[in-house]
Amino acid sequence: MDFDFSAEQKQLKDQVRRFLADRCDRVAVRAVLDGAQSFDSALWHSLAELGYLGAAIPERYGGIGAGYLEACVIAEELGRAVAPVPFASAISMAAECLLLAGSEAQKLRWLPRLASGEAIGTVAVAEGPGRLADGRVTTTLRRAAAGDVTLSGRKTPVLDGDIADFAVVLAREEGVEAGLSLVLVELAGSGVVRSNVPTLDPTRSQAEIVFTGAHGEPMGASGAGRALLERVFDRAAVLVAFEQLGGADRALEMGRDYAQERFAFGRPIGTQQAVKHMLADMYVSATLARSNAYYGAWALSAGSAELPQAAATARVSATQAYQHCARNNIQVHGGMGFTWEFDCHLHYRRANLLALMLGSLSEWEDRLVERLVAARVAPAAV
Repeated sequence: MDFDFSAEQKQLKDQVRRFLADRCDRVAVRAVLDGAQSFDSALWHSLAELGYLGAAIPERYGGIGAGYLEACVIAEELGRAVAPVPFASAISMAAECLLLAGSEAQKLRWLPRLASGEAIGTVAVAEGPGRLADGRVTTTLRRAAAGDVTLSGRKTPVLDGDIADFAVVLAREEGVEAGLSLVLVELAGSGVVRSNVPTLDPTRSQAEIVFTGAHGEPMGASGAGRALLERVFDRAAVLVAFEQLGGADRALEMGRDYAQERFAFGRPIGTQQAVKHMLADMYVSATLARSNAYYGAWALSAGSAELPQAAATARVSATQAYQHCARNNIQVHGGMGFTWEFDCHLHYRRANLLALMLGSLSEWEDRLVERLVAARVAPAAV
């Protein structure tokens, strides 16, 4: 079993890195950080023109049908560049919701628009701080006799909710005692009010969305929303893990380069034992995350039954690695690392945002333990 990328995939990786080095440098990232725009729309459309947004979307739905391994490669480079684009929400999450639970009509309408960059999608799950539980979901959907669906409630925070054209919403269905359902809502329609929510990372916007009788379209079976969302999050966890991996590697490189260039008492600070140990720990965590992310990429691309535990493993390891490397990169830079002029804080912000995007680290650690135990017990139960 080969867990490395092919020569063609490595070539794609180099192409994406060169493209982002030219179109998504620190000036472009800071323009979004300091400006009024929620994302870099020019970069987003350029990614679409090159086919990067449709890497894992089948050709019949407007994508290039390359596969999940190619999507992982692209996600890693976007994470490395701290790209201010809604790739995770639109491609890793919304597109996967459509592929897994969308009707044929929904797929034909929205997937080509996601691949072309014409539309942005997101997933609205959270209703405030705290761990998601079925009993905490108060957003409700009502089915009329004619089959129409309306949605009422509040979702916050919603990643890229201020710029998204549609959202896949987890809601409680009236008249259904058990389970939650998914509903697709166009956010430009009536009954939808959006407002920005300040976050640690302004290059990835968050919003509060209030629904008041908003029209929607059901996705998947009634009451199956939570189970469907779990499967979507497993897929998204692998793609996001590669974003985190790219960020961790870049933060490590930044710390290493600064340690070689910064002199104190006549010699590079990288020769000091404390700094060397810090960089070594960063390298170990990033390398472990890469191994686990590759395992997740294999399970995702192969459609393996091991995906649930592979996704949880990749998610936990990549989250820990990115936060560790981003935090220690600031420490290596010393007092300069805390200043606005240095780019260390860009990765620190993104690391903490991605750590919460699909649920907290502790939630994924619990999932990992549960899935490992289930995988161990299952053969004996057969």
